[in-house]
Amino acid sequence: MKKIINDPATIVADALRGMALAHPGLLRITDDPAVIARADAPVRGKVAIVSGGGSGHEPLHGGFVGPGMLDAACPGAVFTSPTPDQVQAAVTQVDGGEGVLLLVKNYTGDVLNFETAAELVAADGIDVRTVVIDDDVAVRDSTWTAGRRGVGGTVLLEKIVGAAAESGADLDTCERLARAVVGNVRSMGIALTAPTVPHVGEPSFTLAENEMEVGIGIHGEPGRSREPLADADAIVAALLDPILDDLPFAQESRVLLFTNSMGGTPLLELYLAHGIAERMLAERGITVERRLVGPFITSLEMQGMSLTLLRLDDELTALWDAPVHTAALRWGA
Repeated sequence: MKKIINDPATIVADALRGMALAHPGLLRITDDPAVIARADAPVRGKVAIVSGGGSGHEPLHGGFVGPGMLDAACPGAVFTSPTPDQVQAAVTQVDGGEGVLLLVKNYTGDVLNFETAAELVAADGIDVRTVVIDDDVAVRDSTWTAGRRGVGGTVLLEKIVGAAAESGADLDTCERLARAVVGNVRSMGIALTAPTVPHVGEPSFTLAENEMEVGIGIHGEPGRSREPLADADAIVAALLDPILDDLPFAQESRVLLFTNSMGGTPLLELYLAHGIAERMLAERGITVERRLVGPFITSLEMQGMSLTLLRLDDELTALWDAPVHTAALRWGA
């Protein structure tokens, strides 16, 4: 294992200290329990948006904390759900009096711990709602979930709902929009290599030089199948076809296309794949109106990529375009 670390046991705490120093004025990071909050939280009169999950997927979730997106994120240990006391602390720190919406990826530990925290803060009189995202079309059930996994669509969910909350939308509206995104977003990923969790010290699985895992999860969970390594056209088709078959996306659909690196795939390859995906969508009469390309929900250093499609309407498009200022996403601000 080759990593730039001191002690695997303290890697998350060490990284959070560096993150706080890198983004003064934007983020306020506390420990015991670890919470990443926007520096001006709580914002009075605003619905607070809170998310979180295991570390190792950066910039998700902490990189999306700031005006126009999340009010707080709860970073768990690497590939490990945040604890209920973390989520409770995050809600307490950022509640501005208009309620709190929890955005949760569909992993068993995440769902259980966020629901436990929601019960605790509700007992304190805070109006808290929970929306679970399950956009992965690869498998119905996986190693860590009952039902589909929450993956790349989480980034789009946090941006759109965060923009609504920033504009002054109430809790009911934010919840409605979150459920609209969940209902209209689908994702699928592929791996060429495995990630190495620092405290484990060896790859999560083994792939031969001529193999790829189709439908991989963001923790190295098994996918749909293990296939011979193919060229970029075939890889993009293997990701895009199941997405288009699932919703489905009709001709003349307007979409946001998110082409994501799992951490180890360079932008040279990612842009190549994105171009192929745009061409394939155009051939089906689907219009790509908005785009996001880059490593925004990763699996440590895994080589691989995912595609996410969100079906757009005017409301979702306007919220995507709204200003955002976070460590990982910034425009219009």
